[in-house]
Amino acid sequence: MASTQFIDLADLADRIPDGAFVALPPDYSNVPMALTHALLRRPVRDLRLLCVPTSGIQADLLIGAGAVASIECAAVSLGEQGPAPRFTAAVVADRLTVIDSTCPAIHAALQASEKGLPFMPLRGILGSDILQHRPDWKVMDNPFAEGPDPIVLLPALQPDLAIFHARWADRQGNVWLGRRRELMTMAHAARRSFVTVEAFFDGDLLAEDELAAGTLPGIYVDAVALAPRGAWPMGLADLYAPDTAHLAGYARQARTEDGFRAYMAANHLEPSLVG
Repeated sequence: MASTQFIDLADLADRIPDGAFVALPPDYSNVPMALTHALLRRPVRDLRLLCVPTSGIQADLLIGAGAVASIECAAVSLGEQGPAPRFTAAVVADRLTVIDSTCPAIHAALQASEKGLPFMPLRGILGSDILQHRPDWKVMDNPFAEGPDPIVLLPALQPDLAIFHARWADRQGNVWLGRRRELMTMAHAARRSFVTVEAFFDGDLLAEDELAAGTLPGIYVDAVALAPRGAWPMGLADLYAPDTAHLAGYARQARTEDGFRAYMAANHLEPSLVG
């Protein structure tokens, strides 16, 4: 019997507590924008975001609305539309705790939790300046080497929640992720996973030869909500493209606090704006 709960979007947003440590997918992969909009309307506060490994408008909206206490990431950017304006403004004004990381470090630290390990070794960041800003990353010698052989140990990252959007869920709670393997790692590493989907699949995704390999088993999915076009204005692979006109408009408008407030009001994303 499936343990996944099937609930509506507002209920899913209500189950994300203030202060939660939340893993977000990259801006090119299954971004749960409808859930993010519901969080903004609730509103939510003091989130600790973990970008896997980067984010875009999703993190920028939450930061601009005053919903984020800290963010661990390799980057926050609007890609071809330029810098993420509210992230940049918050950093300049020293209103946001930013924990610098790298793409392989975030993936490796999540893989540690996925495997039930307390840490994961990584070599590629040796010699970089980022080690000066990460006292929680430890450098030691490889215990199996005959001579000095430094390696970095990363503490495991275990988010409270992984949230993402997907094309299908079946009634057993299985969710089809397709080629996006980082979502599988997020769900394995996090304590709970909340997913929005475009549609429900009539059948068992794990029983379909062409779909099973890209399917996250329902044992890793705590709750699912239906949200057609739930990634908009971001795209969803093989279904719809990013709304580049909307993203370009956001990038222009959010350059100023007044412009950001106007965007939020025009898109019915209040009342989470800070005073």
